[in-house]
Amino acid sequence: MIGCINITVQNARIKYELAIKRNITVIRGDSATGKTTLIDMIRDYKNLGEESGVELFCKKNCVVIEGNDWKNQLIHVEQSVVFIDEGNRFVSTVDFAGYIQNTDNYYVLVTREGISTLPYSVEEIYGIRSRGKYGGLKPLYHEMYRLYTNEKYRKHITPTKIITEDSNAGYQFFSEVYKESEITCVSASGKSNICTELLKNHDEDILVIADGAAFGSEMEKIVRLMRDKGNITVYLPESFEWLILVSDVLNDKEVREMSEHWEDFIESSKFFSWERFFTDLLIQKSQDSYLRYNKKNLNKAYLGEPVKKKIFRKIVWWKN
Repeated sequence: MIGCINITVQNARIKYELAIKRNITVIRGDSATGKTTLIDMIRDYKNLGEESGVELFCKKNCVVIEGNDWKNQLIHVEQSVVFIDEGNRFVSTVDFAGYIQNTDNYYVLVTREGISTLPYSVEEIYGIRSRGKYGGLKPLYHEMYRLYTNEKYRKHITPTKIITEDSNAGYQFFSEVYKESEITCVSASGKSNICTELLKNHDEDILVIADGAAFGSEMEKIVRLMRDKGNITVYLPESFEWLILVSDVLNDKEVREMSEHWEDFIESSKFFSWERFFTDLLIQKSQDSYLRYNKKNLNKAYLGEPVKKKIFRKIVWWKN
């Protein structure tokens, strides 16, 4: 499935509007914020239709999956938006993560905790809030809002250390760029190790660079550390490959057009996380040029002054 899926769910009292554009969307929040009510309304509509008093508008099928027989329920679900409420423990299992990897559905997961088994985007973690009234009977109107906006996880500091998520081309790029400076660049060798690295460094001002497309499960821990320590900022491009693509070093018209609406080109059954798409696209687009990309070993051409400058123009970790 590709593209942004707009969903409206309403009854006489409440209206929800959602826009879903990736494999995994996470809805978080405390009790009484309307999360479970949304799931209940979709379930009622699917079970009872018009008799439920619920109206659901979506160009794709919307279903609710729950309980221990979730696999049997998912077997015949295709090209759909699948909603799963909190309390369904299977969502955090490796079995579930593996099962849904090659399906062509979008998944909306209601949870109060991060899900470490799934690679979901920082940009697709939402809360639900009321935005006033609508209509003659004035039911309550709910919308989703991003929990992690720039002002929550970026601050303007001058780092003395950079911690990157991986040890591949991204780390090699930043390590080489800052080799002659006073900034130390280290690899955490995985997103789950970043908090450990941060706790090792009590006094340094640190910039964390990680792939935002798959960093969602770590955000609550990182934001808590930022609040407690005060000397940490985070830069979360979709991935290092995305950074190269949007810097336009390839001068590729198709890439520029795709970047306006990536969701219209990223097939969910093929690319479970968008970072994989950006890697494949960069490899494909650069294969016949001097900028031929290798994720494991950075092509030195990316360290050349004109190319490096273009990439750095897109690195805006200090801006809101």
